[in-house]
Amino acid sequence: MTQAPPQDLPSAAPESAVTGDTTGAYAIVEASGQQFWLQTDRYVDLDRLSADVDSTVTLENVLLVKDASGTTLGQPYVEGASVELKVMAHRRGQKIIVYKMRPKKKTRRKNGHRQELTRVMVQSIKVGGKAIA
Repeated sequence: MTQAPPQDLPSAAPESAVTGDTTGAYAIVEASGQQFWLQTDRYVDLDRLSADVDSTVTLENVLLVKDASGTTLGQPYVEGASVELKVMAHRRGQKIIVYKMRPKKKTRRKNGHRQELTRVMVQSIKVGGKAIA
């Protein structure tokens, strides 16, 4: 019995080719009690911000910055780091059904919830006033 020769497996593409970002620079920021991983020219949905559409918002609570020179970790925040965001739209999240029931008591309560969100585009990540990405 002859065995077939092993087939060549496709090589894994580098991570930067998959994500589309050649520099690999990103920042982890804290906004509305949550942490978000941000890259330039990408959008993300945050909890509703009190800003007009097409206005610019700056986040100062930067926890980590990674660029070509290395990774900077804040204690708790990175000194002089900020992320500029452009407000694209105000939206509402997906509907979530909240269903509460007490067994054997014939008590049922059904409620729906949609979170108020703001979609923002990451304009730039700055450290010490200089844009890294």
